[in-house]
Amino acid sequence: MLTSKMDLSENILYLLQLLEIKNQKLYLHSEQVANYSVSTAAKMRLPRDEIERIRQAALLHDIGHLTVPNAVLAKVPYLSTREMTAYKSHCNAGSYMLENSPSCKALIPYIRHHHERWDGMGYPKRLKGVNIPLGARIIAVANHYDRFINPCTENWSRTKTEASRDLYSLSGMAFDPDVVKAFINSLG
Repeated sequence: MLTSKMDLSENILYLLQLLEIKNQKLYLHSEQVANYSVSTAAKMRLPRDEIERIRQAALLHDIGHLTVPNAVLAKVPYLSTREMTAYKSHCNAGSYMLENSPSCKALIPYIRHHHERWDGMGYPKRLKGVNIPLGARIIAVANHYDRFINPCTENWSRTKTEASRDLYSLSGMAFDPDVVKAFINSLG
């Protein structure tokens, strides 16, 4: 059974509405991550359909937080071991939510792996380097940057310059150096 772009858009809008009900700040963060991800993908000259897939996945990258208790989300980044396990489960939870929606299948790897690290120390699968889907690598950089400069997030404590410097220092360890370079260039 084929689904249309309308079905995908409706699915995404519905899930975003749920995310907004759960946590307004998380919803705004997802929109910002999508904007940064699109700019980065465009700077990398990816095909238009791939940029759109990355945009959609970026909008839903934290949809798995619907399964994480608000009490845990409110404590980030100060989590106990048990709370951190619940928090880290959001990558898989988000991908499981979408696995029965044919229109969302292509988004699943980007959502599942957006917390993987270039050096293989991320989660949930400890993927390394180019084994991490490119869309997930782009979302990871945008996600990290937005967490530190967006006033919608609790961790807002850095200027854009400081956040950019942080990305450069993590380039080659946490993040794909080519993605970091494209991301910084897309900022202007």
